[in-house]
Amino acid sequence: MTQPKVNSRAPPGPTPTGKGVIDVTVVLLDGGYASTAVAPIEIFYSAGSLWNWLHGAAEQPHFRVRTASLDGKKVSSLYPLALTPQMAIRDVEHTDIIVVPASIWSAQDPKVRKSGLLPWLRKWHARGAYIAGICSGVGFVAEAGLLDGRRATTHWGIADSLSRRYPKVNWQPEYFVTEDSRVLCSGGIYAAVDLSLYLVEKFCGHEVALQTAKSLLLSMPRSRQLGYSVVPLWRPHDDHKVKSAEDYLRDHFDRELSLEKLAARIGMSPRNFIRRFKTATGRLPNAYVQQLRISAAKEMLEQRHPRFRMCAARSATRTSPSSAIFSSAIPA
Repeated sequence: MTQPKVNSRAPPGPTPTGKGVIDVTVVLLDGGYASTAVAPIEIFYSAGSLWNWLHGAAEQPHFRVRTASLDGKKVSSLYPLALTPQMAIRDVEHTDIIVVPASIWSAQDPKVRKSGLLPWLRKWHARGAYIAGICSGVGFVAEAGLLDGRRATTHWGIADSLSRRYPKVNWQPEYFVTEDSRVLCSGGIYAAVDLSLYLVEKFCGHEVALQTAKSLLLSMPRSRQLGYSVVPLWRPHDDHKVKSAEDYLRDHFDRELSLEKLAARIGMSPRNFIRRFKTATGRLPNAYVQQLRISAAKEMLEQRHPRFRMCAARSATRTSPSSAIFSSAIPA
């Protein structure tokens, strides 16, 4: 899961409520993937509780989770599963975080507009709440105008259509999770897990986030920096030769690499390979390999892996100011 820097303008700070339990409202929408609502519910509910219970300690819940639909009525997912909310969105009296899950509904759907969802999101954001859109749910946040001039991501399959409809948004679909001015976005369906754990760490600290992930048998997001930096090492493209090179790099990033040999493996000149690789992946080969090494080291550190020190030492010896990741120096 992703790697320049944390894609967030908001500095770390106190929880929205200062101290105490944080109120989370998960909006339930018709025609969606239920997991984009259920996963955040379970993660927030478990934070400070499940790990403690498993270890015989007193539970210390950090979040109070409620569910609300547009009209307070049961909603249906894309498959034979219905979800019953606790209330309608108009009945929410206080919330610190609002999660908007994926839905096949368009943000321009008359039912959505009549529901008051968009002004409701604007109202709570103006009151200081964090608004989090998941996958296609980001479209509702954008339609509400909360993403204008701000960083955002979404599922790569709808990124182009959303960028055309909302040109004022700084779309960065290569990221799994973005945060900008108390508005958060996540990519695909299961990026709901990344976003939820990101928020747990943001407001409760890394240890609670790690305990929550472990107690639910979840993996921590694939790349982390200053909390979570969730920028994928890959992005969808159709250059099969470059994909072959990426596969090779993922299997051999801990070895000495030769740019000439790598280019020869896929039948290209070094210069053409660099150009094609950058076009397809958005990164030069040096930067790509460096990020693979950083991500591997972070995962080992996260898991207290016994090979971490060896990996760090090997990476350090190969990452000098002259940037000799490949045996032929190329721009990073």
